[in-house]
This record gives sequence, C-alpha cells and structure tokens, in this order.
Amino acid sequence: MLYDYLKALHITFIVTWFAGMFYIVRLFIYNTEAAAKPEPERSILQRQFTIMIRRLWLGITWPSAVLTLILGPWVMLKGNWDRMLGEDAGRWLLVKLAFVAGLYAYHFTLHALYKQQSRGAFRYTSQQLRIWNEVATIFLVAIVMLATVKQSLSFVWGLAGLAAFVIVLMSAIRIYKSLRKD
Repeated sequence: MLYDYLKALHITFIVTWFAGMFYIVRLFIYNTEAAAKPEPERSILQRQFTIMIRRLWLGITWPSAVLTLILGPWVMLKGNWDRMLGEDAGRWLLVKLAFVAGLYAYHFTLHALYKQQSRGAFRYTSQQLRIWNEVATIFLVAIVMLATVKQSLSFVWGLAGLAAFVIVLMSAIRIYKSLRKD
C-alpha cells in the first residue's frame, strides 16, 4: 500500500518537474525577447519575467526535482526493482536511469541559464532557447517509453524511434521559425 502512494507521489513530482522545465525555458525566451524592446517596455517586462522565473524555478521546479530524486529510489527499493538491475529483464531500467541522469544534467544547464538571466546576461537567442526547450521533450518521450513498455522495447527500434522523433521535432521547429518570419 505504501508503495502505491510513493509511486503516485513520484509521478506527481515528475509531472510538476517537467512542467517547470518546459515553462522556465518559455520564460527565458520571453525575457530574452524583452531585452530587445525599447524602454520603458523592456524594464517593465524584464522585471515581471524575473519575478516569474524566480518563483517558478525556486518554488516549483527545484523542489519537484529534489522530491523526484528522493521518491524515485524509494519506489525502486519498495517495488524490488533494484533486484533486477543486474539481470537481462532489468536492462530497460538501467537505460531509463541513464536518461534520468541526462535529465538532471539538463536541469543543471537550465539552472545555469537561470543564473545568467538573473544577472541580466542573455547569451542565447530566443531561437536557440526554443531548440533547447525541446531537449526536455526528448527526455520525456524516452523515459516514458522505457517505463511503460519496459523489456518489450527493442533497443535498436527504440533508438531508431527516438531518432525519428528528434528529426520530426527539429523539422517542426524549422517550420515554425519560417512561418514566424512571415
């Protein structure tokens, strides 16, 4: 019974963590674009975006990432998932954990962007940030696929599907950029 509650909480905090990561980059994009506006519009927008970014990042996204990290291993231990890590049946979990580690690395890159924008430094264009925003989508798809289809997912077909998804995603970004210029 405890396992089910832990799992539900873990999934809840995964969802809020992803929501925070998706939205924070959108706010970075808007803040970057506000930097190109004339005064007083620039100051007004950037002041508001700074407040929104800080509240989202420190009040929702970071706590969700920490709680996900606490609850994940707890769920794994309570569900006895740790016992299958060294077996063939647990290979999917090792791959999933590798993607989770990559997701945390991505989270830390967003923290670096948070600190840069907090200092008023805008090193990336809004287009570069739009592309960077989709990295979370790639992690989301990979992790959810691994968690749901587990060992029935072929490694080769899984990678091929992920590569195809990335190509479609990047194509969509290009199409959006060309439509936005008009």
